[in-house]
Amino acid sequence: MARIRVSANGLYFVDEQGEPFFWLGDTLWELFRLATTDDARAMLKRRREQGFSAIQIMMTGVGDGTEPDLDGQKPWIGDDPAHPNEAYFRRVDPVIEAAGSLGLTLVVGIYHQRQREHITTDNARSYARWAAERYRDAPHVVWTMYPEAKAEYVPVLRELAAGIKEGEGGTHLITVHPDPSPTSSSFIHQEEWLDFNMSQPCVEYELIHKMVSYDYARTPPKPAVMAEGGYEGEEFGRTQTALEIRQQAYWSYLAGGHHSYGHNDNWASPGTWRDWIDSPGARSLTVCRRILTGLHEWWRLVPDQSLLAAGEGEGLTLNVAARHEAGDWCFVYLSSPSEVSLRMDGACGGHAADACWIDPTTGQRTGLGDVEGSGIRAFATPDGWYDALLLLQKRSGS
Repeated sequence: MARIRVSANGLYFVDEQGEPFFWLGDTLWELFRLATTDDARAMLKRRREQGFSAIQIMMTGVGDGTEPDLDGQKPWIGDDPAHPNEAYFRRVDPVIEAAGSLGLTLVVGIYHQRQREHITTDNARSYARWAAERYRDAPHVVWTMYPEAKAEYVPVLRELAAGIKEGEGGTHLITVHPDPSPTSSSFIHQEEWLDFNMSQPCVEYELIHKMVSYDYARTPPKPAVMAEGGYEGEEFGRTQTALEIRQQAYWSYLAGGHHSYGHNDNWASPGTWRDWIDSPGARSLTVCRRILTGLHEWWRLVPDQSLLAAGEGEGLTLNVAARHEAGDWCFVYLSSPSEVSLRMDGACGGHAADACWIDPTTGQRTGLGDVEGSGIRAFATPDGWYDALLLLQKRSGS
């Protein structure tokens, strides 16, 4: 089991050894309530193999907290959070243990705005204290809450946060995932107990880069997680494709943030997990993680749209750029067949660089040779590609 914390500069996560932690999240909301223990373990194991590192789960499942689990047990006796049902939580315990043994971080939702008739300022602290004390020895748990992004929810959030800290001693991270959006920083960024921000643009993809960029620039700095975008599969009467899954991820990461994925059937049909666990979008994110963590000091990424002299695009065809803080590399995501012009003096700190295209569906690279570190140079996506990654790495010895 491993605990994560916020880095010294406030922008990313590190493990207990101080090593950078790459957040690639998944939303398995019903893992506690509607998955058998064996299925939950198998799903977590597969996600770990795919490179996912943080799993977002609702403690009482989707809804108002009064729905039973597979054994007919409800989270609270008499639907009262003041009386947690031991039989329900005995099924939660082994799933939390399984995630810890796999080295996964669990982002556990203790409150949702749908539960506001049950969890109030009168009982929130005691309920949160009970839950946090129960899992205080699970260092890989991160606590989260799902209010509407409105000031009227702040009192209950404060009570929940206070209860968590009383129950576990202040060692676990706490965050807020607004449902609906925009982002936690829009109304509670200054709360000292809020360790990092989350946003939920849902299928409004054009908001992702804007929201994450907004959070990235806030003071004091806190990590920014794009926690819930458009789900892969059938959602809102249309199919979200692997391309759209990649777009969401690269828009998040190259804005300086962190990203969580979801498949629509993870909550709509959790029992069919074998049919969607290896979906094309999930496979794309395995590639995404491998590419990004393969960059030298990937955690020193600095978002920098000023590198694009032309071809930035907008909305659903936005192209985004970032660079290494010390100029070791420059990384550009072209979200559709397009052409961008780069300011080469900023790409790798004015140094000559080795350039290549990377296919975001496979990770395969196509070399472009050396490029000079001055002037403006145009790059167009290879023929037949739906999206593309351009990597410039400072030439050795330059």
